[in-house]
Amino acid sequence: MVKNVSYVKNRNENNPLVTQSYGADPGVIVYDDTIYIYTTNDSQEFRGDNENTYSKITSLNCYSSKDMVNWTDHGSFNIAGKNGAAKWSNNSWAPCIACKKIDGKDQFFLYFANSGNGIGVVTSDSPLGPWQDPVGGPLLTGATPGCQGVLWMFDPAVLVDEDGSAYLYFGGGVPQGQEAHPMTARVIKLGDDMISTVGEAATIDSPYMFEDSGINKIGDTYFYSYCSNFNCKDGFNNGAIQYMTSNSPMGPFTYKGEVLKNPGEFFPGSNGNNHHFIFEFKGKYYIAYHTRTVETREVGKSLGYRTTHIDPITVKDGEICPVTASLHGVEQVSYINPYETVQAETIFTQSGIKVEGNENGTAVVTDVEDDAYIIVKGVDFSKGLSSISFTAYSEDDGLIEVKENTPDGNLLGTIKVDNTYGKYMSFSGDMKNINTVTDLCFTLKGNMDLDYWVAK
Repeated sequence: MVKNVSYVKNRNENNPLVTQSYGADPGVIVYDDTIYIYTTNDSQEFRGDNENTYSKITSLNCYSSKDMVNWTDHGSFNIAGKNGAAKWSNNSWAPCIACKKIDGKDQFFLYFANSGNGIGVVTSDSPLGPWQDPVGGPLLTGATPGCQGVLWMFDPAVLVDEDGSAYLYFGGGVPQGQEAHPMTARVIKLGDDMISTVGEAATIDSPYMFEDSGINKIGDTYFYSYCSNFNCKDGFNNGAIQYMTSNSPMGPFTYKGEVLKNPGEFFPGSNGNNHHFIFEFKGKYYIAYHTRTVETREVGKSLGYRTTHIDPITVKDGEICPVTASLHGVEQVSYINPYETVQAETIFTQSGIKVEGNENGTAVVTDVEDDAYIIVKGVDFSKGLSSISFTAYSEDDGLIEVKENTPDGNLLGTIKVDNTYGKYMSFSGDMKNINTVTDLCFTLKGNMDLDYWVAK
């Protein structure tokens, strides 16, 4: 049995976002004042000391947050393979997602790569699924008009413009002798239904292109971004995020500059591919990207298991300023309201737990090891505190200790958990009163599953 990942962040380290699982190639959507991040589920192959081949990955992770530092882990969605929504597909990599109103109702379109062989799409009426396959096969392959010469049909990025028109960006690979101008990036217009294409794909001449398309519209300008290859010259850096601009979603695009150097420049042991997503939240811009920070500390080997970070970026006078990747990451933009239901899998950092979810995006904390704990950052007790209740499943007796800040912090109270005889039950404990914003640490003793908690 593989020991749970127990990478614990310091309080001033908001990166990586999640430490209980591995997730790469982040794709982001902001919906209903919530950030949803979808990642390639690197944990699917993790066994402790084996190399990640990516060839068996058929599921995608999903995390969400309203405050950017506490992330609710919704588990993984089965997308490809015999148990997935798109059973024709062998793999699900590098997701991106868009929302569009269809027949008066918000619909979600999750695009993914079937390894390097094509792009698929699954749909839902919720950002958390369940997902359905509306096409019954790939949306894009190498046979799609305009895609001849694309070595890797993968890494999609999607844009829905203000007029409702939508575009998909994708591609990658470096033909021999064409390192400076691989000509393997493409953009194609999507049909009004978001699950068909219109016309031919157009080529994007992105210098030193490797993979990882990204797209943003800021003002009236379209920003196309991508990862450079590992044969760079002419002042380009290997494995770095570059960007181009255009006044049209179909191009042509003009090269502008570099956004983010390779993660290995900032985090020792994180050399490798670079994958990003630029997004806006509450009037500010951010970049999500992956590193190997958890793998480096927990495994101590370079095996290909990646974890998502977010850092702020500045867009000024039509240009994106270079980003310095960090462990500090972003600032908390709001506080946790403890008087409303808080999912137990809403986590700042943790030690010794796992999260398991289902196809509807609901999940629980499970597989609790000895001395496990969960820390939630910035909980607003301005109305005071008298008790906390947890909904839990247990086959034995257990105990939840509620402390301030850390496992060694001030004990606020305890919650005794009894055998629940095969169902979830609520357990409550009296707490010392506090009326400030504080971090909570739940130390867990006993083999239990946790669903949610609420304070009075």
